[in-house]
Amino acid sequence: MTVFEDESGRSRETTGAGSTSWIGSPHPAVVADRDGGVVEFNAAAADLFPRMRVGTWLDEVVPGWLADAHRRLARTTRAPVAAATARAEPAPLRGSHDGRLLRAHPTESGHGDVAWWLVDDSDLTAAQDALRTERERHAILAEASTQLLASLNPDRCLEKAALLAADHLGDAALVISPPVRNRYAVVTAMAGGFERTQVTLDPAVVPGLAEALQGFPPVPARWIDPAELPSWAVPENFGGPPGSVAITSLPGHGVPAGALILLRRGGRRAFDASEELFARLFAARAGAALSAARLYAEQARITRALIAELLPPRLHHVDGVDFAGGYRTSQDTERIGGDFYDVHPGTEDGRETLAVLGDVCGKGLDAAVLTGRIRSTVHALLPLAGDHGNVLRLLNGALLTARHTRFATLVLASVLRTGGRVRLRLTSAGHPRPLVLRATGEVEEADTGGTLVGALPVVTSRSATVDLSPGETCLLYTDGITEARGGPLGSAMFGEDRLRSALAECVGLPAEAIVERVQMIAGDWVGRGPHDDMAVVAITAPHTTHLSAVNGHTRGRYTA
Repeated sequence: MTVFEDESGRSRETTGAGSTSWIGSPHPAVVADRDGGVVEFNAAAADLFPRMRVGTWLDEVVPGWLADAHRRLARTTRAPVAAATARAEPAPLRGSHDGRLLRAHPTESGHGDVAWWLVDDSDLTAAQDALRTERERHAILAEASTQLLASLNPDRCLEKAALLAADHLGDAALVISPPVRNRYAVVTAMAGGFERTQVTLDPAVVPGLAEALQGFPPVPARWIDPAELPSWAVPENFGGPPGSVAITSLPGHGVPAGALILLRRGGRRAFDASEELFARLFAARAGAALSAARLYAEQARITRALIAELLPPRLHHVDGVDFAGGYRTSQDTERIGGDFYDVHPGTEDGRETLAVLGDVCGKGLDAAVLTGRIRSTVHALLPLAGDHGNVLRLLNGALLTARHTRFATLVLASVLRTGGRVRLRLTSAGHPRPLVLRATGEVEEADTGGTLVGALPVVTSRSATVDLSPGETCLLYTDGITEARGGPLGSAMFGEDRLRSALAECVGLPAEAIVERVQMIAGDWVGRGPHDDMAVVAITAPHTTHLSAVNGHTRGRYTA
């Protein structure tokens, strides 16, 4: 131990803290007796506490939290040296001084003196706080990405972006969409609620808004005067004018997805650079989600429009003849495929109605595109529909000059009502022959045939004429019906014989009921197994008719 005299002339011994080696420690160290008098200190402690002198009281030179801790510790120091050595070392405590965060470690000497070692934790605490903040922000961004991408509805995505921004970035948030006919969709969110409005506004009125809507880097929040905000930019229940405003762009896929305005109430600190950067990171995720939702919505709109044109039409009663059609794609998740049918009413009295049913090689969207081309071509050839061979020749030429290599089979049926009977001219181009259900229950096969279209330079065909008496039906179908595999073992082909039997049971039924019956039996046969596209059209001569004048002409019309 070292013996010295303090300012009062009293002889004192240093603590076992040792020798003088601790005097040169870069960490502040102070030794005080049981009463709180300073016994020793090093140069680092003198720099930290400039008024410190040997013999002064801790209360006069160190922060109150440290002096109080010393008094509490000194009161518990009563045991001799050996006992003091056996006691566990007191835990460190923390406090602040002159803007620094200090960690104090006490060491008892056993004689009542306590040595306090001080460590500056300011940088460590700041780093820990920064790490905690970054972890929280990372969690917020992860949550935002999950919630924003959970919906591909643009309106819901806008609402969710505003709510998340209000919850985590400011006291209120506004998400502004790009203008549509000079009107802006604005979603205002605050305290878990939101409001949608349509606003006609001048972006230049709000500093930084015009730039944000164009995708330019944001204007620093310190440059924006909250007092310049228009009334629409501040929620009614915000509780006074905002104290700080931050505006940033919502980056999209190639074009801006909008802008984000963040509001913070007065009395709170302004947005700092770190918060503005975090807002930009959030805006990047929100903008990407909004762009994805809008792109999906636009693609869905286009898809709906195209599918509406590619879907088979709903058939009905045309010029005194009943038509009904049914269609099932190879995949239940798809709406269009490679089978198709159409019915084109005659444009003049006495002109035949043309029914077309076909099957394109392949399945899915690619096949559906070709069905659309064939249907459009046939529609353009309607003035020539009286000559089936010529129609098939021209259609074959159109398919051969196209860039695809697919082919198709189809059957043409020209239908005309004469009195109580219906006459059909049927022409098959590589397609299964139509079946005719007679009133007796007998099922006949139309004597027609020909080569498929889109594969060979020349097509050949043979037409057949069929007359239907009231209640009789002609059934057009694709090979998806007859080639459907299923049954008890799951591998047997449905076949034409089963189709004939099913059709024979439909004597006297209307066209729509026959189609439903055939589809139901074929569907039950397939079950959940794979199958090709299935299409079927029934052409039925009605049992009773009623003649009425339409535009000065007489036409047969079916009555229930």
